[in-house]
Amino acid sequence: MAGLFEAIVEIDRPVGEVFAFLADGENDPKFSPRVIRIEKTTEGPPGVGTVYTSTVKDAGLTTRRSFRISAFDAPTRIRWNEISKNLVTAEEGGYDLEPTGTGGTRVRIFNILRGHGIGRLLTGFALRAARKDSAAFGLRIKAAVEAS
Repeated sequence: MAGLFEAIVEIDRPVGEVFAFLADGENDPKFSPRVIRIEKTTEGPPGVGTVYTSTVKDAGLTTRRSFRISAFDAPTRIRWNEISKNLVTAEEGGYDLEPTGTGGTRVRIFNILRGHGIGRLLTGFALRAARKDSAAFGLRIKAAVEAS
């Protein structure tokens, strides 16, 4: 079983600034309380092929996760795929950014979650939790970018 969750938020910063903030995966703990720590594990600036490895806490379980950037089209699109093996993974995720008419940026974040093995039974729970939090998640991204 797989499913999508998404959030859309408008941020009062130019698209280039928002892209730069979101492209640096090490900013994730600033808006995602589930991320305990994260680090870039490849050399060079963020781009296609960059890998970030994190420790996250979901539903009381602590897991290690690794994500590889699969598309990096500044300043409008970032995609990633989870390359770690967990019960539920982000098969694909990303940010779509577009400038607003007022100098801000509209951001759509999404993840497609997929369960593996027994994780197929957990995917529905993970999706419901993510969808329930999606509006607040978008607002946390907005607050983090605008505070940077």
